[in-house]
Amino acid sequence: MNFEKLFLISWKKLWIIVVSWFVAVMLHNLVYALFQSWFDARNGDEAFFFIIAIIVISLYFLIVLIYSCIRCISRKRK
Repeated sequence: MNFEKLFLISWKKLWIIVVSWFVAVMLHNLVYALFQSWFDARNGDEAFFFIIAIIVISLYFLIVLIYSCIRCISRKRK
Protein backbone atom coordinates (compact mmCIF):
# COMPACT_ATOMS: atom_id res chain seq x y z
CA MET A 1 0.00 0.00 0.00
CA ASN A 2 1.30 3.44 -0.93
CA PHE A 3 0.98 5.63 2.17
CA GLU A 4 2.16 8.68 0.27
CA LYS A 5 -0.87 8.55 -2.00
CA LEU A 6 -3.27 7.76 0.84
CA PHE A 7 -2.10 10.23 3.49
CA LEU A 8 -0.51 13.23 1.77
CA ILE A 9 -2.95 16.08 1.40
CA SER A 10 -3.66 17.84 -1.87
CA TRP A 11 -6.29 20.32 -3.00
CA LYS A 12 -8.21 17.51 -4.69
CA LYS A 13 -8.20 15.39 -1.53
CA LEU A 14 -9.22 18.37 0.59
CA TRP A 15 -12.15 19.03 -1.74
CA ILE A 16 -13.20 15.36 -1.54
CA ILE A 17 -13.08 15.47 2.27
CA VAL A 18 -15.24 18.61 2.43
CA VAL A 19 -17.78 17.30 -0.07
CA SER A 20 -17.91 13.89 1.66
CA TRP A 21 -18.55 15.55 5.01
CA PHE A 22 -21.32 17.69 3.54
CA VAL A 23 -22.94 14.69 1.80
CA ALA A 24 -22.85 12.62 4.99
CA VAL A 25 -24.50 15.44 6.97
CA MET A 26 -27.17 15.88 4.30
CA LEU A 27 -27.84 12.13 4.17
CA HIS A 28 -28.19 12.06 7.94
CA ASN A 29 -30.77 14.85 7.80
CA LEU A 30 -32.57 13.34 4.81
CA VAL A 31 -32.88 9.86 6.32
CA TYR A 32 -34.09 11.30 9.61
CA ALA A 33 -36.64 13.54 7.84
CA LEU A 34 -37.98 10.68 5.71
CA PHE A 35 -38.33 8.27 8.63
CA GLN A 36 -38.93 10.71 11.48
CA SER A 37 -42.11 8.99 12.69
CA TRP A 38 -40.32 5.63 12.82
CA PHE A 39 -37.36 7.09 14.74
CA ASP A 40 -39.64 9.03 17.11
CA ALA A 41 -41.66 5.89 17.91
CA ARG A 42 -38.46 4.13 18.99
CA ASN A 43 -36.89 7.13 20.75
CA GLY A 44 -33.91 6.96 18.42
CA ASP A 45 -32.10 8.73 15.66
CA GLU A 46 -30.23 7.76 12.52
CA ALA A 47 -26.62 7.62 13.62
CA PHE A 48 -24.73 5.95 10.75
CA PHE A 49 -24.17 9.00 8.52
CA PHE A 50 -23.75 11.23 11.58
CA ILE A 51 -20.91 9.04 12.86
CA ILE A 52 -19.31 9.02 9.41
CA ALA A 53 -19.50 12.83 9.17
CA ILE A 54 -18.41 13.70 12.67
CA ILE A 55 -15.95 10.95 13.61
CA VAL A 56 -14.62 9.13 10.55
CA ILE A 57 -14.16 11.99 8.08
CA SER A 58 -12.90 14.39 10.76
CA LEU A 59 -10.44 11.82 12.11
CA TYR A 60 -9.18 11.05 8.59
CA PHE A 61 -8.67 14.77 7.90
CA LEU A 62 -6.74 15.16 11.16
CA ILE A 63 -4.50 12.17 10.38
CA VAL A 64 -3.85 13.42 6.83
CA LEU A 65 -3.02 16.88 8.10
CA ILE A 66 -0.59 15.63 10.76
CA TYR A 67 1.07 13.16 8.37
CA SER A 68 1.48 15.85 5.71
CA CYS A 69 3.03 18.29 8.20
CA ILE A 70 5.46 15.68 9.54
CA ARG A 71 6.39 14.64 6.01
CA CYS A 72 6.97 18.26 4.96
CA ILE A 73 9.14 18.97 8.01
CA SER A 74 11.20 15.82 7.53
CA ARG A 75 11.82 16.67 3.86
CA LYS A 76 13.02 20.17 4.76
CA ARG A 77 15.53 18.76 7.25
CA LYS A 78 17.18 16.56 4.60
